[in-house]
Amino acid sequence: MAPAWDPKLYTTFGDERSRPFKDLLDRVRPTVPDSEVRSVVDLGCGPGGMTVRLKDRWAGADVIGLDSSPDMLAKAAAHARDGLRFEQADISQWLAAAEPVDVLFSNAALHWIPGHLDLMPALAAAVRPGGQLAFQVPGNFDEPMHAIRKELAARAPYAEHMGGVVEPFSHDAVDYLRALQAVDAEVDAWETTYLHVLPGEDAAFTWVSGAGARATIQALPDGLREEFVAEFRERLTEAYPTTDGRAIFPFRRIFVVARP
Repeated sequence: MAPAWDPKLYTTFGDERSRPFKDLLDRVRPTVPDSEVRSVVDLGCGPGGMTVRLKDRWAGADVIGLDSSPDMLAKAAAHARDGLRFEQADISQWLAAAEPVDVLFSNAALHWIPGHLDLMPALAAAVRPGGQLAFQVPGNFDEPMHAIRKELAARAPYAEHMGGVVEPFSHDAVDYLRALQAVDAEVDAWETTYLHVLPGEDAAFTWVSGAGARATIQALPDGLREEFVAEFRERLTEAYPTTDGRAIFPFRRIFVVARP
């Protein structure tokens, strides 16, 4: 079970969430000039605000944002214009029938697909010669925000409700590099740990409840959900203490840009 998304909650701390997108986009350099890029697909486009930046850069391209969440797509629809549209699609299913594009972009989406390392050949094959594949995934699943969540979720009475919950996961940069090199792609892979300084005593919970912990929280029935959230919130406050009303929130991200 993947989470049902809340676009408003997800876009809290929008500046911090968008930084990896900007850093990834800066490294995308197709061999053709930007003016000659004709097709761009954003896998896991979410509420669409960042997909707009792809259209701004490749103004002459047909840009498509794909997402499986109806709620996210309802929000994204406000950004649609000539040459920019949004469609509901499952990433794995889209790849199975994809026509190659000039730029295949994905920001913070692939980690929700179990076994996504096996998709690297299909991702590379979905890019035209001279184009580029670019994606970013969180690499912080050993950090307290997730370690605490997983510890609590494994305990009674919560554990019996966790069947079918998709556990987000990512690999190290070198694993993606090797998987794409195996299909003869030229690969640039790196990682960055951002040190976000977030305002508010509840900042860590607000962040993770909008994304990484959402599926876990939603899997619980109402009574247990409130109990879980109360303990989770308290533990996060201890793990990410505030100074002058701000908490330091380290966030590791994995980046890959490949030219098949």
